[in-house]
Amino acid sequence: MSFIEMTGATLDRIIAEDELHHDDLASAGVLDGTIVRINPQGDIEVRRPQGWDVIGGLLGEFEERVKGETGLEWA
Repeated sequence: MSFIEMTGATLDRIIAEDELHHDDLASAGVLDGTIVRINPQGDIEVRRPQGWDVIGGLLGEFEERVKGETGLEWA
């Protein structure tokens, strides 16, 4: 599975109004420095000490937003 990794701060800039909100990120334990990743289907996973947890997803044309904000390709 391919992913693009980023910080919680970057994710907060990417999410749209009809997706997760800042308060949702905080309640999921995503802070500015938290490592998160997104797969090509839009699933958002957060790095935990023992692995990765899915906390939500992105909708619509998220691929352009993710690549534009991070400058990364799926890897």
